Amino acid sequence: MDLQRLIDTFNFLDNWEDRYRLLIDMGRELPALPDEARVEANRVDGCTSNVWLETTVSDETPPRMHFTADSDAFIVKGLVAILLKAYSGKTPQEILDTDIESLFDDLGLSQQLTANRRDGFVAMVKQVRNRAQAIQSGGTAATAD
Repeated sequence: MDLQRLIDTFNFLDNWEDRYRLLIDMGRELPALPDEARVEANRVDGCTSNVWLETTVSDETPPRMHFTADSDAFIVKGLVAILLKAYSGKTPQEILDTDIESLFDDLGLSQQLTANRRDGFVAMVKQVRNRAQAIQSGGTAATAD
């Protein structure tokens, strides 16, 4: 499901119970993150729940960044799925140019999520953007955190 289709689906659903169910289902569809990726270096600081974010960078020019991630909380795992849809497979510049706040608003998430979940999402976005900035500057994604 691409981002526009996701926005359309969220807007089609009548109530937040259905939207939360969709978020949870999206999280369940994420591929499993291997245990060896669940290390402190991949843990996202600023999230109440545990969230791990692993980054790989292609050898293409410009490079493309691919993310895998997981969380131990159902709704947060759905937010992780949205984050991956927005950023994975993009170049560092495309990541830096993505207006994730607008997407968050278009999905209606800014009004419906608790402050802790919003803050956690912001922390995930910050980590992705920091890694993109590091690659853009000629560094590695591992040096960005």
